[in-house]
Amino acid sequence: MASRRDETRGVSRRTFIAGAAGAAMGSLIDGSSLTDPSIARGEASAAAHQAMGTRAGEATPTTARVWARVTQRPERNSGGDEPTGRANPNKAQHYADEAVDAMHGACPGMAGRVRLRYGLRDDLSDAISTDWFDVDAAGDFIHQFDLTDLKPGSVYFYESQTAEPDGKVLHAAQRGRFETAMAVATPTDMTACIMTCQMYHDRDHADGHPIYPSMAALEPKFTCLTGDLVYYDNEAPSAMTERLARYHWERMFSLPRLRSFTSNFGTYWLKDDHDTLRDDSWPGERLGDLTFAEGQAIFRQQAPMSGGPSYRTIRWGRDLQIWLAEGRDDRSPNTMPDGPAKTIWGAEQKAWFRKTIAESDATWKILVSPTPLVGPDRKGKHDNLANDNFKYEGDEIRGWIQQHAPDHFFVICGDRHWQYHSVHPKTGLVEFSVGAASDSHAGGSPGYDPKIHKFHRVGGGFLSLTLKPEAGASTIALRLHDVNGKVVHELTQRRTL
Repeated sequence: MASRRDETRGVSRRTFIAGAAGAAMGSLIDGSSLTDPSIARGEASAAAHQAMGTRAGEATPTTARVWARVTQRPERNSGGDEPTGRANPNKAQHYADEAVDAMHGACPGMAGRVRLRYGLRDDLSDAISTDWFDVDAAGDFIHQFDLTDLKPGSVYFYESQTAEPDGKVLHAAQRGRFETAMAVATPTDMTACIMTCQMYHDRDHADGHPIYPSMAALEPKFTCLTGDLVYYDNEAPSAMTERLARYHWERMFSLPRLRSFTSNFGTYWLKDDHDTLRDDSWPGERLGDLTFAEGQAIFRQQAPMSGGPSYRTIRWGRDLQIWLAEGRDDRSPNTMPDGPAKTIWGAEQKAWFRKTIAESDATWKILVSPTPLVGPDRKGKHDNLANDNFKYEGDEIRGWIQQHAPDHFFVICGDRHWQYHSVHPKTGLVEFSVGAASDSHAGGSPGYDPKIHKFHRVGGGFLSLTLKPEAGASTIALRLHDVNGKVVHELTQRRTL
């Protein structure tokens, strides 16, 4: 990505102001400050055209990716029809794109230009500027900036600037921030959060799910969003088309609480079934006119992810390494008979997992999975490694972990709408389920099982992960929180180095 030291330090700026949602909105930049000759001098617009905020993701010690989208209006559509309730994914729904644009919560995109200014100072007096990039309907008016040569363990501030296609009108900037991962030699001192399963009409607050301000209060270095971030199939309107699928993202992530959170905390994103296509889905399926492949592409468009495999590993300092599992791209059909050929992870991901676990010298190892490996799950489920339907591969992976990473290894999973701390009775594998993002969306548990559960609770919430260095040691705490942030269960371990 071409970038250059910012040339606008002497240009007057408005004071940074807080947006209605608490998301920071940026300064106005006069057209004369823009060094790209293709951007004409013009009058600045009074508002930002980024109704969905920004998203920073994939932070490493020296790189990160920032997501921005240009929208027709500064805010989400507050009028229009609001489809409500659960939907029947087998019942066809037909909406013209113009009708979707007019729905409540819609954020139609707008062709334009976008660039990013970023630096280590909150006033951006040290800012580096990217080039300007054009956005249009072909890319859903989105651009993702790959930032390189960053400083490890540092807070970066940025503003996403947008302009009309001809550059004659500039918009207010959207402010944001994120943190880079600390260098591998640095003892890990941090808190992170993990969440899952958020349904729009089960959000329990008009501005968004209560977990978002609760997680923000912990000031996490990053948050893992582990799938089912929207529900294409069973929440009205069913995403029978690409436009309807994008509408689900628009109305969810333009909610004030979500917009504020994703603009101010770094993230790592995983998908599951409902935010790819439909419940228990696999490659080759359809939902109306929407194909599984289109669902895969839309997720990558909406999440700040690189172009590599969806499974990846990230190191945060000396003591923490996390593995992010992919459970949809290479899976076998649920209807296939179980056996050595049936898979959720796929051969390449399993080989990568074994190799990278063996190479890791991190004090604590965490596998973040969109679906369970231990459970127990409720009867009638057929799509994860805790089910008999994928027992062969489940036993294979759990057995390998028991042999090669028996200690200081934990699984944190999404997908289940209840919280638990489980220990697999045969392998001893420890798993935490983070629970649904709201109390309204919690439920479905098969109940407490004393042979497996160390803790079980039907309720919404999230998980926090805290590491603290000590002299010659490291302590880790895995805490389950309710939606208001109260700790309802905790496991703490200390490891001498």
